[in-house]
Amino acid sequence: MNMKKILFLSYILCLTAGLRAQTEPQEVGNYKVAFTEPVDSISPDTSLLLPDSLALPWPENVITRLDKLLDEPVLKKSQVGLMVYDLTADTIIFRYGERQTMRPASVMKLVTAITALDKLGSNYQFRTSLYYTGQLIGNVLNGDLYCVGGMDPRFNNDDMGAFVDRVIGMGVDTIRGRIVGDYSMKDETRLGEGWCWDDDNPILSPLLISKKADFLRNFVDEMRNRGIVVEDNFAEGTLPNGAYVVGSRYHAIDQILTRMLKESDNLYAESMFYQIAASGGTKRASAANARTHIKKLINKIGLNPDNYKIADGSGLSLYNYVSPELMVRLLRYAYRNSEIYSSLYPSLPIAGEDGTLSKRMKGEYTIGNVRAKTGTLTGVSSLAGYCRTANNHLLAFCIINQGVMKNADGRGFQDAVCTALCQP
Repeated sequence: MNMKKILFLSYILCLTAGLRAQTEPQEVGNYKVAFTEPVDSISPDTSLLLPDSLALPWPENVITRLDKLLDEPVLKKSQVGLMVYDLTADTIIFRYGERQTMRPASVMKLVTAITALDKLGSNYQFRTSLYYTGQLIGNVLNGDLYCVGGMDPRFNNDDMGAFVDRVIGMGVDTIRGRIVGDYSMKDETRLGEGWCWDDDNPILSPLLISKKADFLRNFVDEMRNRGIVVEDNFAEGTLPNGAYVVGSRYHAIDQILTRMLKESDNLYAESMFYQIAASGGTKRASAANARTHIKKLINKIGLNPDNYKIADGSGLSLYNYVSPELMVRLLRYAYRNSEIYSSLYPSLPIAGEDGTLSKRMKGEYTIGNVRAKTGTLTGVSSLAGYCRTANNHLLAFCIINQGVMKNADGRGFQDAVCTALCQP
C-alpha cells in the first residue's frame, strides 16, 4: 500500500473514531496529518484497495492531483510553498514546503485584515474630524479651523463638501485665522520600509482626500467655491484642549476591507495597518506599533513571531517574510471567530466573478467557489484564502510561488491547485 493510501486510511480511521488532534501533526510516510474536532463516523472506502489508475475517494483524489502538480515544469526552476487545511473536518489535507519563509506580496493584506478585525473589531470606523478655536462673532470666525486626520482612504469630495456644509451651517462667511492640519495620528514617515523607490507607492498621510495628500488646499478651495472668505494661512499643529467640534466623517472598516482585498488597494491596506498601530490611543503611531500587535496575534495562534518578518501592511515591501503555514493558521483563526470571518469572507475576491480574480478560474468547479487574496511582485506570485469543495467541505489554503520570472506561470499553477481542490 503506497503512502497516499496510508495517509487516506489514517484520515478515515481517525474520523471514524472521532479522535481529537494532538498538538502537532503526526508523520505518515512523507506526509503529515493532524485531526482536531470529532466529526460524523465515516466507514473506510473499499476503493482504497483499488489501483491508483481507478477513481479514488476524497480526499485521496485531491492528494493525488496535488502530487502530480508538484511535477509541473515551472517548479523545476522556482520554489513553492503550499498548505491546505480542511476547516469542515478540522484536518490538514496537504502540505509541501509550508514552513519556508517567503515573500507574500499582496497576500500580506490578509495578515493586516485579520489582525485589524481581531484588534479593532468589525464595528470600527475610520474618522476624519473638523474643529475650531477662537470666537465666532457674527459671520466671522476669529480663530483657527483644525482638520484632524485619521488616515481614512475613503474620504472624498462628498465628505469635504459635508465639512464645508458644517462651516456654512455655523453661519460663517469669513475666517480670520489659520487652516491647521493635525497629522499626529501617525509618525512622519511617508513611505513603507523596504518599498522600491521606482514603484507607484501610496503616500502615507493621516489627512487624505481622494487618496491624495493635498487635503488643506482642497479644503480651502472648496470653501472659497462656496463663498467663504479665507486666506492661504496653512499650518501644521496638534488639536488643543477646548477646541469645538464642527463635525466628523466616518467610514466603516468593512468599507475599507472590501476595496483593500478585492482590488488589492495598497493605500487602503497601509491605512488599516496604521489603524492597528494607533489602537489604544497611541499618538504618532508607527509601523513598529503595528508589528507589535501582529506579532501578538502570531503568538496567539501558536507560532513564533521571531520566525517571520513583518515590514508593512500591503505587501509592497521586499522585507516581508511569512510562510504558507502562518497564512493558513491565520485563515483558520479567522474562520473560528465569527466576527472576523463575517467581515473577511465577503471582502475576498471571488473566482471568475469580481476583484483581482474576476478573470481567473472560470471553470465549472472553481467559479464562485474560490475566495482568495492574490499577490504579485517581481519573482513572486501568491494566492491564499478559502475554497468550497464538491463534497461541500470548506478549505483554507495558501500557495506562494517564488522565483517565477513569469507571473502567469505562478497564476497558472495556483489555478490548477484550486481546480484540484474543488473538483469531485
